[in-house]
Amino acid sequence: MDLSEVSKKLGEILNIIIYNTRYMKTLTIREDVYRKLLSLKDGKSFSDIIDELIRRDLERRVNKIVEASFKAGPPEDIEEIMRRIREEFRARV
Repeated sequence: MDLSEVSKKLGEILNIIIYNTRYMKTLTIREDVYRKLLSLKDGKSFSDIIDELIRRDLERRVNKIVEASFKAGPPEDIEEIMRRIREEFRARV
């Protein structure tokens, strides 16, 4: 490899590093939360684990709304049920 090829390769690597770090954020979490995430990791990235947890919570919320809409009567009842579900999920965060 000559100097221009090495320079080109280093430039490509640097662009990849800059691209990747530009779209990442640093989070500070408590030690106990870190340990819990670590126990769920199983070869996945922390981003993947957090994303899975968010998606799972969202799916549960949607399922609760769908179930409630089948049980509810008039639209006012559905709105009240949805308000309670939102409050319940907000309280856990």
